[in-house]
Amino acid sequence: MLSAFGRAFRTPDLRRKLLFTMAIMAVFRVGSFIPTPGVDYGNVQQCVAQVANNDLLGIINLFSGGALLQLSVFALGIMPYITASIIVQLLRVVIPRFEALHKEGQQGQAQLTQYTRYLTIGLAILQSTTIITVARNGLLFQGCSVPVIPNDGVITIALMIITMTAGTTLIMWLGERITERGIGNGMSLLIFTSIAATFPSALWSIAGSENGIAKFAAVLVVIILVIGLVVFVEQSQRRIPVQYAKRMVGRRMYGGSSTYIPIKINMSGVIPIIFASSLLAIPGLVAQFGDQSAGWVIWLTNNVVDPASPINIALYILLIIFFAYFYTAITFNPDEVADNMKKYGGFIPGIRAGRPTAEYLDYVITRITAPGSVYLAFVAMVVLFVFILLDINTQIPLGGASILIVVGVGLETVKQINSQLEQRHYEGFLR
Repeated sequence: MLSAFGRAFRTPDLRRKLLFTMAIMAVFRVGSFIPTPGVDYGNVQQCVAQVANNDLLGIINLFSGGALLQLSVFALGIMPYITASIIVQLLRVVIPRFEALHKEGQQGQAQLTQYTRYLTIGLAILQSTTIITVARNGLLFQGCSVPVIPNDGVITIALMIITMTAGTTLIMWLGERITERGIGNGMSLLIFTSIAATFPSALWSIAGSENGIAKFAAVLVVIILVIGLVVFVEQSQRRIPVQYAKRMVGRRMYGGSSTYIPIKINMSGVIPIIFASSLLAIPGLVAQFGDQSAGWVIWLTNNVVDPASPINIALYILLIIFFAYFYTAITFNPDEVADNMKKYGGFIPGIRAGRPTAEYLDYVITRITAPGSVYLAFVAMVVLFVFILLDINTQIPLGGASILIVVGVGLETVKQINSQLEQRHYEGFLR
């Protein structure tokens, strides 16, 4: 594998793409430490060790590479773009115009991408306003007495909102530049960079606790096993054979070839975990605004907000399974696939074209999603279970989902590098 890296860097075109990608990732990390105008950086450093017990803020902080709690210009990270992309995908179900654009090919996809950009800017304005309000009211760093925004005038707050929104727009532009001129998917690589930057420090903090070395070793072993499981499952797929009939077009014969439809066990990726975590964060937000001595607030805190409570664990698992089916149904349309196969003379051996093919694909997807959803729930919970059993207080947002994102993006990027190496007759990374 190391020799393959050497070959990649000895290839001029591929070397330029790799260096360009790494340079953009470096710029992204540098921006995470530049404070937003109006923020007292010294006071932020005093308060940053006191992480708010807010799962939703924890998720945003994870995807911003820790920049959220630094209140930097990249505080929102890539989260507004992720949310906007998910919303645009979901709107295809309820807005016929979006579905029509999706079917128009490259031109329609470009229009949907433009809508996603506009929605990203709108969400960035909303989220930056919320984050600044939370920091201004002292809820971001609960218990910290020093103010992180000393001057909370209208002009200062407006400048902070504009700066954070511009930072999100710049991140979106950087991700698109990686996709066009670099290696891999730009947005995915920026997410990878954010998580990879915060993960080692969160793990290393375990070693400083009581019996830290033994706990660190146990967590490291579990993470290595989870990485192996993720690699195995993410590479696994059900291949449905497709045969194309021969047909004459003028004097040329087309078709007569065999191919397959690759269906991954985990079709929905990490989206179900993000959805489930976001929904489970809502009771915590509601409890924060209530009377802390009220009975319902105490019950919510102890039974729903607490990640170690049985109700919280059960709800988390059920929500992951539900969203795995829901998002798979949104992104994979058996009727559309069956119609495209019929249009080009394709059929599944033993299955009639048209409606029977759609029903067969729906049957396969339903059965494949069952173990896929259980796998997602297991990956999301296994690290949290280990932390609970070992009594580790270090919080890693999304738990094993961070591993799923890092490994998934890494595999996809390596595949792209591998394909470019094979085009130049080199042995790739994956054998």
